Amino acid sequence: MPISDDPLGAFMRYPEVPVAHARTGPLAGLRLGVKDLFDVAGYPTGCGNPTRLAEAEPASANAPAVQKLLDAGAEFVGKTITDELAFSLQGQNAHYGTPVNFAAPERIPGGSSSGSASATAGGLVDFALGTDTGGSVRAPASYCGLFGIRPTIGRIDISGCMPLAPSYDTVGWFARDARTFARVGDVLLGADTAGLPQGSPAVISDALELVIDDRTRSAFAAAAERAGSVLGPMRSELIAATADTPQGLADWLLVFRTTQAAEIWEVHGKWIESRNPEFGPGVRDRFEWARRVDRDQAAKARAWDLHAKIREHVRALVQSQVLVLPTVPAIAPLAATPVAELEIFRDRALSILCIAGIAGLPQVTIPLASLDGAPLGLSIIGPAGSDRALVDLAGRISATD
Repeated sequence: MPISDDPLGAFMRYPEVPVAHARTGPLAGLRLGVKDLFDVAGYPTGCGNPTRLAEAEPASANAPAVQKLLDAGAEFVGKTITDELAFSLQGQNAHYGTPVNFAAPERIPGGSSSGSASATAGGLVDFALGTDTGGSVRAPASYCGLFGIRPTIGRIDISGCMPLAPSYDTVGWFARDARTFARVGDVLLGADTAGLPQGSPAVISDALELVIDDRTRSAFAAAAERAGSVLGPMRSELIAATADTPQGLADWLLVFRTTQAAEIWEVHGKWIESRNPEFGPGVRDRFEWARRVDRDQAAKARAWDLHAKIREHVRALVQSQVLVLPTVPAIAPLAATPVAELEIFRDRALSILCIAGIAGLPQVTIPLASLDGAPLGLSIIGPAGSDRALVDLAGRISATD
């Protein structure tokens, strides 16, 4: 039954179309929200932009990830608002509004999976699908006090979903509690191909250095101590400290942004140039950046070479240790924060979020901390293919007192 009451502004206002689901199964009784990048039969896929929506015909079939959830008994209740073409971390859509951050209403919900995070945090659904290319599940999960996952690249079928940057695009989801989070993982992830490493976990110290201030750093330290009661004694390690890769997460971010932008323009450039759609503040500037990167062949070639080195470096590290790090550098910014300041904060957040993105590794964010009444997530990263074990580990950590 599609949702009729949406006090959080989390859902697109589409005409209601029945979506069949199994009456029994591991997700029976759970309500599902779906980010408006995924095809749902009978509904348009508007991708957060009115020009795209005007051209969209109702989908003839469900995206495979959606179909899996429906076959497992989940009940679809609506398509959730996304930032335009998923190219933002803020969750503020100039056309359809900003979904309310239920955990901190005066603050942004984070994006681009803003509606999915809002609906889940506010209890309108039990869990919701999102996508994570640069942090679009992990950031809003941290801001809204939720469990969230960026899976191993390619782990979950992402067809039937608008691409942004295919080398980075993943299917993720949100849940308020560890049990529901794990139930969804059982359906979408299947069996792992790798286990978690047995070595001492490492706190990524250069990610911690990006945390906004001492009070926030103390909150993260308390969350890491709580995680340590399950993970065991943790040591500190610089991740961006090798002669073969750029030495600094700001430099890693440039590699991420360049390679991501080149792919984004390859996917969306012709459509943007032919339609000249109206984009909201910040989004148009990011697409202009992508246009410039696409024309700079030398920069792209250099970035992809460094991308491969960073990926190899991080993947080698997680063979012997789980990585522990802040999900983002602070609680959600205030909704009234000027756009220019949000863009600076976005780059700071992406400097942390890009680690798992470049490496193509699974990352789970756990709602372990808070500051000034607003949530903060702590993250764990494991080897490729260890997603289900990482979900279980997150559940054990969250159960500690």
